[in-house]
Amino acid sequence: MNQLMPVESVDLLAREQRHFACAPTAFFQAWKRGVNVVGMQWFGDGTHEGLHRAVSIEDLRPDMLALNDALGVLSSSQGLFLSAMVSFFNAREGAAMLRRCGFEGLADLGDLDLERRQVIADLLLNYSHWRT
Repeated sequence: MNQLMPVESVDLLAREQRHFACAPTAFFQAWKRGVNVVGMQWFGDGTHEGLHRAVSIEDLRPDMLALNDALGVLSSSQGLFLSAMVSFFNAREGAAMLRRCGFEGLADLGDLDLERRQVIADLLLNYSHWRT
C-alpha cells in the first residue's frame, strides 16, 4: 500500500528545506551583526579589520578567556547579550556566563533592546550547530 503525504506536509518540508539550506549564511550574517553590536574586541583577532575580513564563523570565534574576565565590568544587558551569543558557540560556557549575569529564563531577553533581540532571534532561527 503506497500512501501519499498530505499536500500541507509536503509544503512544510519544502519550506523547511529552503530555510535550512540558507541558514548557515543567515546565521553568519546575524553573528557578524552581533559582533559589531557588542564589540569586535571579544571575537576573532579582536580588530575591526578582522570583522570585515571574516568569511566564516570560525574567523569570529569568541575569545573565551577575555569574555569571562570582562563579565564583571560589562553592563547587565551587555553581559546578557554577550553570554547569549556565546551560548551558540559553546552551550556549557554560555550557560555558566548567563548564570553569572543572573539570567533565569528566556523572558530575561526582554531586557535587551530591539537590535540585540533581533540578533538573538536570527541566531536562534538559523542555528544548526557551530560549524566550521
